[in-house]
Amino acid sequence: MPRTPEPVDERDYLAAQPPELRVPGALEEIQARVAESHRHFVVLDDDPTGTQTVHGVPVLTTWTVEDLRWALTQPSPTFYILTNSRSLPEEEAAGMNREISTNLLEAARTTGTEFVVASRSDSTLRGHYPAETDALTEGLGGGFDGIVICPCYLEPGRLTVDDIHWVRQDEKLVPAGETEFARDASFGYAASDLREWVEEKTGGRFSAEEVVSVGLAEIRDGGPDRVAEVLRGVGGGRPVVVNAASYADLEVFVLGLLAAEESGKRFVYRTGPSFVRVRGGISEKGPLGAEELYRRRPRRGHGLVLVGSHVAMTTRQIQQAIALDGVRSVELSVPKLLDAAEREGELDRAVSEANGGLAESEVVVYTSREVVAGGAGRTGFEVGRSVSDALVEVMRRVDRELPLAFVVAKGGITSSDIGTKGLGVRRAEVAGQMLPGIISVWILPEDNEFAGLPYIIFAGNVGKDDSLAEVIEILRGDK
Repeated sequence: MPRTPEPVDERDYLAAQPPELRVPGALEEIQARVAESHRHFVVLDDDPTGTQTVHGVPVLTTWTVEDLRWALTQPSPTFYILTNSRSLPEEEAAGMNREISTNLLEAARTTGTEFVVASRSDSTLRGHYPAETDALTEGLGGGFDGIVICPCYLEPGRLTVDDIHWVRQDEKLVPAGETEFARDASFGYAASDLREWVEEKTGGRFSAEEVVSVGLAEIRDGGPDRVAEVLRGVGGGRPVVVNAASYADLEVFVLGLLAAEESGKRFVYRTGPSFVRVRGGISEKGPLGAEELYRRRPRRGHGLVLVGSHVAMTTRQIQQAIALDGVRSVELSVPKLLDAAEREGELDRAVSEANGGLAESEVVVYTSREVVAGGAGRTGFEVGRSVSDALVEVMRRVDRELPLAFVVAKGGITSSDIGTKGLGVRRAEVAGQMLPGIISVWILPEDNEFAGLPYIIFAGNVGKDDSLAEVIEILRGDK
């Protein structure tokens, strides 16, 4: 049975850990070693919110050999491929990862480049693990020594200490298995200890005892040399759990990882957003201001916010956002969207209200807050798809005669579908973040109908109760 740790006081718990090891110039050394390796860092993102910690990198929403050749020849050694695989059934997600692997190998062969791959997933452990990493290792020809598992996402307080993955809630750290995220209808789990979580998710293929752990003591007391020593001893595709409570921990781990890889070890990564920034050697950048947000497209008109996420945090954020002056709310009834006889009428009403509102105000279109599970011939994935398709339809039917200042999409599936299907994005630039480390901004390319438009990707499970309202205020120049 998985152990069931209790919530802890964050300050006291972290103060009891070994002191951080800060390696002078660590990020600069990582940048130099990444450049010297001539290996691109390819991040397959299972929803678009994973660009929350990076800037100045390309993102693809398609993965033809031609698109991948383009990405492998860009100046940035890191690039993202938006797969949105978390919205798919497991078999389809695995097939997509195999297809991308095949195309990557061909693109790399014809460009003469090498690469390493991260399967970027949710920092609260939801997603198709191990199906996606299994498909990647198979598609890339096998022979990998291990799977690095590092879900930490430091900005909102997703840490791994004592092999337990913790989620910050107020001033407490709560074991991930005791949060609402662990009760996810599609990706639920029981274990908070990542070694036990691996055993649970792999159905016992790897027991908790077989999982390699790189603990905080090894990182902070042993430094990069000790990390490299541990990783050089890994083989047979074993999972490797990474403990990290700060960016300094990640820098030490990545320095050791790079040393192990330079000696010939091969790993695939299954990680949250924070690891990506450090492994890519990407420097920290503060929140974007109005000058950068509207650098390519002057702000005119009003903005549209589309919300599909239904977690409790999102509901609280909606309430504060629609309480702002000059914001109009439009609710889409999920039960009506799922009723074939009522769907079109519900969409027509919402589109009409949204277009009427955009003429004079910001508009927040959100799905009704009750959770509609699968059943009556529908799976949970099919319910999510139907709802997301409705929000895409709203985006497609926005009156093109109205100037659009910005678009915000909240929720992983929602933001992927709005970007690819609603806005027609194939390639974009990750410009940075709206709030420190948690809300990503893409600037749409010149060949897009909305060239230069700031597209804001806001995960469902991050931020404070007033974060959506704050983003709207920044985008319309109130802050």
